[in-house]
Amino acid sequence: MKIAITAAGPDLSSAVDQRFGRGRYLLVVDLPERTVQAIDNQAGRNAAQGAGIQAAQSVIDSGAAVLISGHCGPKAFRALKAGGIEVYLTSGGRVDEVLSQFEEGKLDLAPAADVDGHW
Repeated sequence: MKIAITAAGPDLSSAVDQRFGRGRYLLVVDLPERTVQAIDNQAGRNAAQGAGIQAAQSVIDSGAAVLISGHCGPKAFRALKAGGIEVYLTSGGRVDEVLSQFEEGKLDLAPAADVDGHW
C-alpha cells in the first residue's frame, strides 16, 4: 500500500509538514517495506492559487491510497476524495513516527477539510 505524507525534507526522518498544498515535499512510502519516493513540491509552494489541487493530483498520480498531513483545505480535500484517497491528519512529529502511528491504527480518518483555503 502506498501512503503519501507531507514532509519538510526528502526522507523518513524528516518532520511532517503541516501544510498540504504548500508543503515542501510529498513522500510516497510503500508499506510495509517503507521504500520512499520524494516529490519536491516547489510548484505548489510558489503557486499563487490552486496549490492544494495540484498537490492532490500529485498524490493521485503517485498511486497512493492514503494521504497523511497536518492540515487539508476544502478544494484539496474534495479533489483527494474524488480520486479515492483517504485523508488522515496529524498534529506533527517525524514521518517515520507518524507512519508507525498509521500502521498501528492510531490516526483518525478526516471527515472533512480542517482549514480554509489558502492556508
